[in-house]
Amino acid sequence: MNNLSLLSIALLVIGLMCTGLASGTLAGLLGVGGGIIIVPVLFYLFTAFEFSSEITMHLSVATSLAIIVPTSISSARAHHKKGSVDIDLLKTWGPWIILGATLGGLGSKVLETNHLLMIFGVIALIMSLNLMLPKTPVLSKTPPKKKLTTALVTTPIGLLSALMGIGGGSIAVPVQAMCSIAIHRAVGTAAVFGLFIALPGALAFLWSGLGVAGRPLGSLGYISIPAFFIIGIASVFAAPFGSALAHKLDALKLRRVFAVFLLLSSINMLFTAWQN
Repeated sequence: MNNLSLLSIALLVIGLMCTGLASGTLAGLLGVGGGIIIVPVLFYLFTAFEFSSEITMHLSVATSLAIIVPTSISSARAHHKKGSVDIDLLKTWGPWIILGATLGGLGSKVLETNHLLMIFGVIALIMSLNLMLPKTPVLSKTPPKKKLTTALVTTPIGLLSALMGIGGGSIAVPVQAMCSIAIHRAVGTAAVFGLFIALPGALAFLWSGLGVAGRPLGSLGYISIPAFFIIGIASVFAAPFGSALAHKLDALKLRRVFAVFLLLSSINMLFTAWQN
């Protein structure tokens, strides 16, 4: 925000508040992590306010991961109280997911904005198509048991989620469902995976961004501290409203509307990457 006028700062703050309200509402409404909403909207906001194009996507992803840390802690506690967290799965999948998230955050140091745009665009496209399916296909009757297979299946969850700036639920839940894990247990376990991804991912992005030129005022590494607080507070405020709406609206229609949003976001990001 180094060269922004007071009016521009006020508009940016309003935009960040709206982002938090939207992500919180959709998180409560659809049970998805806020990151899949926060990252594209932050990217558009930061681009509109002419932040350095070389780090715009890095700022968006890192700030989203930082916001997910407290959100995932709250969500994980709630799911644990209901007994919907698979502790055995956390022990076997958790270390590989943490490794993947750390590698993703550290890898951001050598990745350009276009690389992150393409990664987000491709995975968001796959996720949108998955949301349009009436049912997730089952590929295995049990989770993988061999260490090598487990590593190959789960490390990419942490890696891709960290590079996208999401908590991983949108990837981890379908993967668990494909391994015949009950949906409520998959969602509860994915909430803990969100912490496993967001914390090391955010710290790695923080370290990777130290000393990088062009960062806006109030940044810690690639994390925008003002955006972290504004979006985080608004998101927490809006989440209960989204949860209340979830019981009144058609879930299938909502999934499809969200799938269209993801589809349009992914196409736009892929097009932006291609143009550059």
